Amino acid sequence: MDPAASRPAVVIDNGTGYTKMGFAGNVEPCFIVPSVVAVNESFLNQSKNSSKANWLAQHNAGVMADLDFFIGDEALTKSRSSSTYNLSYPIRNGQVYNWDAMERFWQQCIFNYLRCDPEDHYFLLTESPLTAPESREYTGEIMFETFNVPGLYIAVNSVLALAAGYTTSKCEMTGVVVDIGDGAAHVVPVADGYVIGSSIKSVPIAGKDVTLFVQQLMKERGENVPPEDSFEVARKVKEMYCYTCSDIVKEFNKHDREPGKYIKHWKGIKPKTGAPYSCDIGYERFLGPEVFFNPEIYSSDFTTPLPVVIDRCIQSAPIDTRRALYKNIVLSGGSTMFKDFHRRLQRDLKKIVDARILASEARIGGEIKSHPVEVNVVSHPIQRFAVWFGGSVLASTPEFFAACHTKAEYEECGASICRTNPVFKGMY
Repeated sequence: MDPAASRPAVVIDNGTGYTKMGFAGNVEPCFIVPSVVAVNESFLNQSKNSSKANWLAQHNAGVMADLDFFIGDEALTKSRSSSTYNLSYPIRNGQVYNWDAMERFWQQCIFNYLRCDPEDHYFLLTESPLTAPESREYTGEIMFETFNVPGLYIAVNSVLALAAGYTTSKCEMTGVVVDIGDGAAHVVPVADGYVIGSSIKSVPIAGKDVTLFVQQLMKERGENVPPEDSFEVARKVKEMYCYTCSDIVKEFNKHDREPGKYIKHWKGIKPKTGAPYSCDIGYERFLGPEVFFNPEIYSSDFTTPLPVVIDRCIQSAPIDTRRALYKNIVLSGGSTMFKDFHRRLQRDLKKIVDARILASEARIGGEIKSHPVEVNVVSHPIQRFAVWFGGSVLASTPEFFAACHTKAEYEECGASICRTNPVFKGMY
């Protein structure tokens, strides 16, 4: 028996905004860090500027550049305190853009945070549903060549989120995953564990856009927030105070009638001077999450509300799966955690479905009555880490180790083995 199979697998969910990492079998990830790398530019420049004759200086500068970097909150702190550190965000819109930075990021995750030997553990990594197969090959190369892992499984995050929605033994792997993270939002239909690739919808509004909108609203109102701190304040306001309302006009009236009840106060300290400041948080509390339901208030480029996107996604799926898909709409990602988000989504989606049924009955003269379509949006306490938790559950099963690509397979066949999932072969 492979000794690595007796140890818990490492589960890393790399998101655009945050990376969740930990060991299989745990309920929550051990660490949640921003997906950012800070590299010391002075060493890189030194390496570039060294003459060819001075090979040793060039080599040493290159080695120091390889060693002197930080990830996550440490990276953000370093970039603020020192101008020699440049920030690099390796993932944008759910896709890896900078593989060098990604390799460094994984290096710190494994050795500095999880503090484990990668040769002793199987690894489960996640990817976005629209990722190119070449990206899987790069991931496989880095994991097998650089870290020498004994086994690797690359899972589609939506399938893991669907698995995380079930706490009972009855595990029907059919449903729609509404995955809204910090930098990417996808609506992914899954039938019996297989992603219906042709029906995947991508939404260009995600958690970061809500933060930017809150920041914009506070700036337009002239709130006393230092410019260098405004994005961070907007993010904290979004996470602590924002909620989804049922009717935007009624909500405005409530705020105007009883401002003392609804307006919150934020207190902070200016990073440069250390002086205290305070500001009010008003309409942005409900206008922030409203961008998912009325996106035109934020951008004129994309004006399709999220419930309409979900409805179109299900309507483009095979007809025999549609009722099951409407019945199990699973939320995933931190940006679905707003209070009453699932209720508003279910209500708006139910209106669209009911209107379509009435219109079709009217077309045929009302002689045949349709069966009502059950619309159910599933919200659960673990949805913020749904993808990671689903990975933790999957990597705890005995079948997981048999499904992984092994180092021996990689050495025999090359990186192309990583192009397909061994369990869900129908995905690509």
